[in-house]
Amino acid sequence: MPAHGKHRRPRRHPVSRGLALVGTGGAALALPLIAPAAAGAAPVSGAPEISRPAVAPAAALAPAAAPKAPAAARTYTVVSGDSLSLIAQKKGIQGGWKGLYKANRSAVGDNPSLIHPGLELTLVRDSAKAAPTKAKAAPAKAKAAPATTKKAGTAERASRSERRAAAPAAVAAPAAAPVQAAPAAATQYANNLDGWIRESLDIMARHGIPGSYDGILRNVMRESSGNPLAINNWDSNAAKGTPSKGLLQVIQPTFDAYHVPGTSTDLYDPVANITAACNYAADRYGSIDNVNGAY
Repeated sequence: MPAHGKHRRPRRHPVSRGLALVGTGGAALALPLIAPAAAGAAPVSGAPEISRPAVAPAAALAPAAAPKAPAAARTYTVVSGDSLSLIAQKKGIQGGWKGLYKANRSAVGDNPSLIHPGLELTLVRDSAKAAPTKAKAAPAKAKAAPATTKKAGTAERASRSERRAAAPAAVAAPAAAPVQAAPAAATQYANNLDGWIRESLDIMARHGIPGSYDGILRNVMRESSGNPLAINNWDSNAAKGTPSKGLLQVIQPTFDAYHVPGTSTDLYDPVANITAACNYAADRYGSIDNVNGAY
């Protein structure tokens, strides 16, 4: 039956039809499935392994707190007429004279009013005066930087707070602080009649003994002509064995009774002689100024 076999339509295998579908209309569906499989294939042996960089913690992105600038230390040498208050005002010391004294207590001692010329003081000027300006500029920089996380912003605010707390507020020198003058250096007196009288007057002033330069000079010139070793060996006192001696011709018992503490116990010492005689004249006549003759 060749004719029957010739007109018979050959039957295709189901597998062939399936392949045809895949090769035509099914390609759009098959390709996405093949592509991921190729992307996920194992790397070729020997190829370098690529690792993703680790993300830095948010806290690490926060700017570190600016280091506190060290205080600049300098020295100052005390001159005559200086006081801690004057130096503090002149040099702009934080805390005024109290701050200066605190920094130099070991050198000054227990009395802040007593500083001597030549003493070297350490001056510490707090550099934190500029801190407020720098702290104000910080927010502007923070605005320019991209925000990372909430945690980083919190860390930045905490950092600024710490810097503000670390920078002490500038303290102006107290306007009401009394200006204390440094004790004057010991007065030097000339070793002559003028110097002896002036030294005696200073001692008399400390002990409340009245008297003037002119009153002392007038009586000295009458009694001894300015000779501290003068002695009277002929008057009634000399006859009794107690001659008058020194610038103001004082006998020993009177000198002993009216001697002023702090002066020499030698009757011939010019300062001791003048001071004791003026003390006696104040007790007897009210003042050496009231003595115009032998006394």
